[in-house]
Amino acid sequence: MRSAMHAAPGFPPSSVTRQLRIEGLAGFAAAITVYWFLGGNWWLFALLLLAPDLSFFGLYAGEKTGAKVYNLAHTYTVPAVLGAIGWFGDIHWLVEIGLIWAAHIGMDRALGYGLKYPGFDHHTHLGLIGKARKLANAG
Repeated sequence: MRSAMHAAPGFPPSSVTRQLRIEGLAGFAAAITVYWFLGGNWWLFALLLLAPDLSFFGLYAGEKTGAKVYNLAHTYTVPAVLGAIGWFGDIHWLVEIGLIWAAHIGMDRALGYGLKYPGFDHHTHLGLIGKARKLANAG
């Protein structure tokens, strides 16, 4: 049951989840817009858009370590730092990487994929995902 899923500690109400997903969509659109204005390489964009999901392989080191690796790859901090280094260091390709990475994070958030709870598969800060969500909605 959907209301029961959101009543549990750590799961935001649907109005908050919706706002966070809209924010993700805005981040995705902003990153793409800046990338376009800077004349970014669209082949590079297509090639690297899903690259942050390779952090999923961190799960081979265990669920808690995997969640930490995944979350590090899915926060705006690292691409923002890379983008700033690239911008102020006049390293254009580093700015592109930061924008692609930020676009990926925004896209994920817009689709409902959030930061993972360490040790809890299918639990994110935006609610349940995958099999857990299907089970919660069926009950």
